[in-house]
Amino acid sequence: MLDYAALHALAAVVREGSFERAARALNVTPSAVSQRVKLLEERTGGALLIRSQPCVATEAGLQLCRHVERVGMLEHELRDALPALGTGSGEAGERVTMRVAVNADSLATWFMAAAAAFATQEEAALLDLTVDDQDHTAERLRSGAVLAAVTALAQPVAGCNSEALGTMHYVAAASPAFVRQHFAKGVGARTLAVAPSLVFDRKDRLQARWVRRICHRNVETPCHWVPSPNAFVEVACAGMGWGMHPASMVADAIREGTLVELVPGSTLPGAALLAAGARRAAIAQATRRGGACGRNQRSARAGLAATCRPPPPSPSARAAACARRRP
Repeated sequence: MLDYAALHALAAVVREGSFERAARALNVTPSAVSQRVKLLEERTGGALLIRSQPCVATEAGLQLCRHVERVGMLEHELRDALPALGTGSGEAGERVTMRVAVNADSLATWFMAAAAAFATQEEAALLDLTVDDQDHTAERLRSGAVLAAVTALAQPVAGCNSEALGTMHYVAAASPAFVRQHFAKGVGARTLAVAPSLVFDRKDRLQARWVRRICHRNVETPCHWVPSPNAFVEVACAGMGWGMHPASMVADAIREGTLVELVPGSTLPGAALLAAGARRAAIAQATRRGGACGRNQRSARAGLAATCRPPPPSPSARAAACARRRP
């Protein structure tokens, strides 16, 4: 049987980055944390931590931390179903933390309202958000690095259910001054080849997809790299370049004339997004209250609407949220 006090100590060190902060989080002494981790390493026969600044887990340590998270989520769900169990037998002050992978455009638009609705529930899990491209978040879920994800992968991760969230739509837009300067003769392959575009990162293919749709062929465009959804809109308004923006995010700017569409009516749908994760009922309920993705953010019903049944517990534990093609 695993020593769960030792496992919680290991997870706390990895989460907090040091033995001292882990000790404060667990309300014990640093030496107690150190002893628990050492005993666990002796039992597993290898190092579980790289004692650096901050401390990071080895591969074996990560596997144990993921196990602790999954057990914590299972116990959380059990207490929801059986309130008489109370707050559980974990360390004093300890709360379950759920790691969620989400793409940057969802994070900048609908996701935080859904996350806030979830977090305000009584004894809700704490959220640890990580940002990645929606085509890659499922890999984080598959590897166990996160317990829930907003993903464009249509095929469910093994052991998980998925729920459709909707589709984010994107518009090619720039400032009026930029359009006058670069597209006075129209938007076509020749003008797009010299007008600076805005690209989120090396995974971002939205601009290339839109150009191919408009010109019916590939066109190499000069670009600025801007890895922030909010800064992406700001630099476009400032006349730095044209880019593909979530329609809901720039609706006011287009209505006010701060941005204009390069080709009116040429909205580009992103990949259809799905959610997959560790706690189905609580997240689904919260996100249906909290907001969503889609062309009309206010009227969309699905949000982080999660997701999957918990992954099967390991033998010792028998007692696993819409789309710009950017992270």
